[in-house]
Amino acid sequence: MLRKIAVSDLTLGMYIHEFCRPRINDPFWTSHVERELRDEAVLRQIQASTREVWIDTRLGKSPAEQSSILASGPTTACDSESDSDTSPASMEQELARARLICGRAKAAVMTMFSDARMGRSMNTEDVDLLVEEISTSVMRHPHALISLSRLKTSDEYTYMHSVAVCALMVALARQMNLDEEQVREAGVAGLMHDVGKMMIPNTILNKPDRLTFDEFEAMKHHPQAGLEILQGCQQVTHAVMDVCLHHHEKVDGSGYPHGLKGEQISQLARMGAICDVYDAVTSDRPYKKGWDAARSVREMASWKGHFDEKIFQHFVKTVGIYPVGALVRLKSERLGIVIEQGEKSLLHPKVKLFMSAKTRIPFTPEVINLACAQEQDAIVKFELAEDWGMHNVDEMWAGCPAG
Repeated sequence: MLRKIAVSDLTLGMYIHEFCRPRINDPFWTSHVERELRDEAVLRQIQASTREVWIDTRLGKSPAEQSSILASGPTTACDSESDSDTSPASMEQELARARLICGRAKAAVMTMFSDARMGRSMNTEDVDLLVEEISTSVMRHPHALISLSRLKTSDEYTYMHSVAVCALMVALARQMNLDEEQVREAGVAGLMHDVGKMMIPNTILNKPDRLTFDEFEAMKHHPQAGLEILQGCQQVTHAVMDVCLHHHEKVDGSGYPHGLKGEQISQLARMGAICDVYDAVTSDRPYKKGWDAARSVREMASWKGHFDEKIFQHFVKTVGIYPVGALVRLKSERLGIVIEQGEKSLLHPKVKLFMSAKTRIPFTPEVINLACAQEQDAIVKFELAEDWGMHNVDEMWAGCPAG
């Protein structure tokens, strides 16, 4: 089992899975992952240089104290009951539950993907339960977990990307009115679509610069590698394998690995292509800062021949024309952050106002609902956080910084 522990609890004999720090091309950090810790000097250097580390208790010693932090977070009967409740919830209420779900999901994905990298058969018994938890969260509030999963740190990207794409696939499938079995299959496909990246060398996967031609050619092997991994899992359906293999295909035939066109690409794979790219471009990577959600939708809409246009229209309705976290200017010359989608109109979300656009003077935050008939204000344009010197936009709606 994977556990995140404080480095003060790290001891010789433990098996290090991952360091909780940004990845850099330093041989020290790359040479001590996925191996047992045996050197006292290495232990001291780790403890002096970072605060937390992921260990695998199946391959090495477990923490001596029971108080070590479980990667999945504490699970109680109360948690389980609330996570199965499908009653509608406010954004604020669902964010609290979504944080726990994201923690459990990330730990489960890390374990499965680690098994794949080590050549072990993946244990997919908990996948359906995981997808059900995510799906139920989306039912309670369609934007909480999706928005929260964007706030990933670069060192957890591969795992949280899978969780985010799962949530996006579930929400998109529901928006398209697919039946419950198709919704479940869409979620499983989202969770498993990038498992083949575990077969790509870390030097390529975590490179802080753009890939060379040869490196990109190696990266393009991950769909086939993922298919081969999933073929060894009895519970994985053909449709899920197809998304894993074809989520990089484009409707104009310029994608890979097979250059499929239009409806030669399955509906689920066409959905996966959109969800995969959206989460990728909204996430911070070692080589570039992620776009905000609003810019991502606008940019993706301009990529003619890349996505299925009808499915993309459904996707825009899923995430919103003004996605949660978007910085906007209103007709009243006030700046605000979109904190919740309008229930009946994509053009009228809830906005947390906090600054005068004319004077740049902050004021006590105020939430307005643009869908209310009495509300005369309206959004006139998107703004870029960097143009206003803002670095805490995500904290303003999520209540916590990324990671």
